[in-house]
Amino acid sequence: MDKLIENAIGCAIDVMYRNMSEQVTLEDMARAAMFSKFHFSRVFQKATGVSPGRFLAAMRLQEAKRLLLSTSLSVTEVSQRVGYQSVGTFSARFRSSVGMSPSAYRRMGGAPLDTCGTLSSGHRSTTRSATVRGQVAAPSVPSGLGQIFVGLFPDRLPQGRPVRCTALRKPGSYELNDVPLGTWYVLSYSVATDRAPVAPTPQESGHGFYIGNNGPITIRPETHVRAADVRLRPMTRLDPPVLLALLDERARESATT
Repeated sequence: MDKLIENAIGCAIDVMYRNMSEQVTLEDMARAAMFSKFHFSRVFQKATGVSPGRFLAAMRLQEAKRLLLSTSLSVTEVSQRVGYQSVGTFSARFRSSVGMSPSAYRRMGGAPLDTCGTLSSGHRSTTRSATVRGQVAAPSVPSGLGQIFVGLFPDRLPQGRPVRCTALRKPGSYELNDVPLGTWYVLSYSVATDRAPVAPTPQESGHGFYIGNNGPITIRPETHVRAADVRLRPMTRLDPPVLLALLDERARESATT
């Protein structure tokens, strides 16, 4: 990607983050990037994989996750800090995107004890299904990598219930069975063992946070096995936040001791 475009999109993302409690318009974002609205929307979608509006909505919920884990603010106060006027709307969208209520997320320290058993139940196969398998590689990722999540999603934004998912203790082979017909995206995500599971700010997302993806991949009636290798890389501020609550082995250990 052209460095000038990358910097321009980064400026727009910075504006989103700094003004999260306010109403941020498409005009505000485009002005920060110094693009026309039309050109900005097209370039932003190409650079991040999602629209500016969806990216901002994801950032709001990501910031809410951070506030729930790192402050004593009430759920109502958190919802106001991230731009929601209705705590009911905030709670419903948080639950839909993260997989649990804001209160449960705080109570469990941000991580369910059985991520895939809890989350991978939103899509049941009613017709012939297939297997998606491949390798998760991490050539540029240092040692000390935490558990690696691999999930299948209906679009590029890693939120809500994955179609299917699994977790690896280290880079290597993965397999997702009983995958329904349709078009999906494979997302892989991991956090270094010396980092908290939620990135403090978009600017810090690349420090110890790793992501990989493959897609779109299409499962047709004649598909039996679909190969989809994934390569982990450091996250950048242009990557949409990973919203769903993922299992953190450190949380599991503290919960069982």
